Amino acid sequence: MGVRREARELAVQMLYALDSNSSVGIRETLQTFREEQGEVAGKVREFAEELVQGVQARRATIDEAIRARSKNWSLTRMPRVDLNVMRLAAYELMFRTDIPKKVTINEAIEIVRRYGDKESPAFVNGILDEIEACEKTEHSSEEQ
Repeated sequence: MGVRREARELAVQMLYALDSNSSVGIRETLQTFREEQGEVAGKVREFAEELVQGVQARRATIDEAIRARSKNWSLTRMPRVDLNVMRLAAYELMFRTDIPKKVTINEAIEIVRRYGDKESPAFVNGILDEIEACEKTEHSSEEQ
């Protein structure tokens, strides 16, 4: 498994932990993962923490993007794994120009295939494809 995939999986675990226990903040969560994941390589941990901090800083915007594209599904009804994989991928699609969009979507699908249920990949793919299409439209209209 590559460094970035491992980091993304760790980031999803951190986001899930933050989502599951709102009384614990990001600093405490990151510290807990540092202590528990001592064997994780420095580059993996650095990228994972960078992603988590980015998602948390823009969570309202990310959640609105997901909400706007999920017909008949409120965020509270979505499986937590699916939601946090989508949050991570949406952050990359919307705010990280250094990561190819197709890579982001493929990674999200592979992660949710591993941790979600059998319907998760199609659900996540559909929402992320819509977010990517919207981002393409916004960027092309900005360039004109």
